[in-house]
Amino acid sequence: MGNRTEAVLFDLDGTLLDTAPDLARALNAVLVEQGLAPLPFDRIRPVVSHGGRALIELGFELPPGHPDFESLRKQLLDYYQAHIADDTRLFPGMEQVLQHIEEQDIRWGVVTNKPGWLTGPLLDALDLDKRTSSIVSGDTLSENKPHPAPLLHACRDIGSDPAHCVYVGDAQRDIEAARRAGMPSLVAMFGYLMEDDRPDQWGADALIEQPSGILDWIGANAD
Repeated sequence: MGNRTEAVLFDLDGTLLDTAPDLARALNAVLVEQGLAPLPFDRIRPVVSHGGRALIELGFELPPGHPDFESLRKQLLDYYQAHIADDTRLFPGMEQVLQHIEEQDIRWGVVTNKPGWLTGPLLDALDLDKRTSSIVSGDTLSENKPHPAPLLHACRDIGSDPAHCVYVGDAQRDIEAARRAGMPSLVAMFGYLMEDDRPDQWGADALIEQPSGILDWIGANAD
């Protein structure tokens, strides 16, 4: 089989799914509830991959140790959970990628730092949960990315060697986790990159501008 890709693993927010509209709405709902002005979507979008804590830091300019921080984060996540798939969709072109790799008997899975109580309902709402061969959430293990353990766990679920999988993500911790797991990696340049991110310096195997770049990479690296 040589270098044939046996599985594609995806980060969730900013890679497989465009979750920014729903997370931005959740943050702005909490800001307005607290008597503050909502933030423009373009300011929120790049932060979404970094989770609820980063969104509260952005919106309220509070450090995580602030007495109000956790209650605000809970408000954010409660609102988000109630509206988890109002406007979240696969990124344009991603459904075609999933269909193609499924037709090629290439399995796919999700490895995210998002907690399971949000990951499961989100994938279920979009009818993706039954199509995946592995779902590793932020609380599946005691370690999170950039630790390689979640990626290695997904490989065991799928029954593939890390060298025959590829991980697609939009944050430096994604590429670091893949490198530490001995797995090829691709940067989703269409995802939620921060202005000061330097993905060309992360050590990924390729930078892809759109989901179809996954298929291009798989084809170019097959025997």
